[in-house]
Amino acid sequence: MADRGGPPAAVPLPDDWPAHPDLSLALNRMGSFDWDIDSGLLSLDPPALDVLDLRPEEYDGDPLALAHRLPRCEAARLKTLVARALKNGTTALGAYFRVSRRDGSPHWTHAQAHIRHDGVGRPHRIIGIVRSAEQELTEVAGRSGLAEGRRRLTGVVQRTTALLAHAGSVEDVTNVLKDEQALGHLGAVSVMLGVVEGGRIRLVTEGRSAAYVPELRYTRIDAQFPMSEAIRTQRPRFITSREEFRSAYPLLWPHVEPLSVASGAYLPLIVQSRPIGVLGLLYPRHGDFSGEERDLLVTLGTSIAQSLQRAMLYEQEHDLAEGLQQAMLPRHIPEIPGARTAVRYRSARFGRSVGGDWYDVLPLPGGRVGLTIGDVQGHDTDAAVVMGQLRMALWAYTAEEHPPATALARASVLLHELDTDRFATCTYVEADLTTGELLIVRAGHLDPLLRHADGTCDWLPVAGGLPLGLSAEFAGPGGISYPVTTATLGPGETLLLCTDGLVEQPGTDLGDRLQVLKEAVRSGPAGLGELADRLFDVLGEQVGEDDMALLLLGRD
Repeated sequence: MADRGGPPAAVPLPDDWPAHPDLSLALNRMGSFDWDIDSGLLSLDPPALDVLDLRPEEYDGDPLALAHRLPRCEAARLKTLVARALKNGTTALGAYFRVSRRDGSPHWTHAQAHIRHDGVGRPHRIIGIVRSAEQELTEVAGRSGLAEGRRRLTGVVQRTTALLAHAGSVEDVTNVLKDEQALGHLGAVSVMLGVVEGGRIRLVTEGRSAAYVPELRYTRIDAQFPMSEAIRTQRPRFITSREEFRSAYPLLWPHVEPLSVASGAYLPLIVQSRPIGVLGLLYPRHGDFSGEERDLLVTLGTSIAQSLQRAMLYEQEHDLAEGLQQAMLPRHIPEIPGARTAVRYRSARFGRSVGGDWYDVLPLPGGRVGLTIGDVQGHDTDAAVVMGQLRMALWAYTAEEHPPATALARASVLLHELDTDRFATCTYVEADLTTGELLIVRAGHLDPLLRHADGTCDWLPVAGGLPLGLSAEFAGPGGISYPVTTATLGPGETLLLCTDGLVEQPGTDLGDRLQVLKEAVRSGPAGLGELADRLFDVLGEQVGEDDMALLLLGRD
């Protein structure tokens, strides 16, 4: 009988035994990567390039070169995942994601990494492996019979994330939640979004077939409702039967009972460890949510939370900037004997994108009136502040009866001395309402437009100088000198001054847009107020995200 004890018999081993880790990874379709955060360079070894279906000559170490391999929604999700890991100080990171192969087909991939930190705890490298996960996920889906459901839910997340990327307001977010091409494919009969305001949850949308319930418009966070519970615990709440609705939430049950609802998912919307809202989804089906469904819904909640926070910040910043800007503009336009005036103003509609547009009408002695209109460079609160300073300075200079050219020269010096790195375009007109004489000074601004009594229109060719601030910076030994152009405003005629926001349109020639304005003035109503409204209706809806200001003066 053979002796079974003792060490194994000596057998010759391969020369490359044990296999090098690189060979082990390559044989199992795994590649490695090393991302240096400081330089931004991302190194991919040949097996990693093969997983991503890239040739060596197609990749130079710049992560941006991978953009055409990652769908936008996947890139956004990975960026969020990495940013959260770096912020939280974690050391391990992993994610499944899809890449587009050379033939355009999607391919599931998995990456797993370790985040290295320097001596002071700052992350500086991400080292890991990337592998094909298509077969793995296909087998899992086949075993569970959920392949179609996975594709459907993943598609919902992708479509919703792509739509949310363009949301600039809370209303935009709620519109996405009602979109049939987004959450409509989840199969929910009701989609609800609540935002946290103090100690309450305000319901901002009840999409699809949800009945409007006034008493649920505001609910307390400490109340016995699933939305409140999701906010308090900062964890999703999944309800799997009508019996659970009735027993767990007796206050909500009378509103759920008439609906064809048998289950629900309530997802807290959390940003930087703080709940800012909650998403509620009600389903007609009865039964539990699979682990995959729960994971995808949580991923969806993360995307919605980020979009909601961004939209809320945009709205808050816009309200702050617009309030500041409105405070800088004149509260009312004074009555001018012998003249009719009309002004219109509309701020930009995106985040802090309100700028430094202004207008003013200044009564002067001797039957004269001063008109100013201008635009400070930039679209933020600083531009609004500089606008207010310039407007008050011009008001003071004209009140001291400085000639128009001198008033603009002093305003230019002031703006330069403020050291804001801003410049401003401006037109100042001094009109003698007795004779109709106009003295016009232009600092890099649009020419005025004159509508004659018979309705014909002409642009007034006004000699111009550099914008305010720039003229002071490049002034010669003789100081700043703005040329003055004279014109006449006859009885029944109208002078129009505007900022470029009324006529500029991305991708359109400015000359063409000025012609559109001229035709709108020519064919517009005789009343200045009606004409101003018409111009904003005709041109205002066609322009880009910029402030618009308009000033009309008519001589009786």
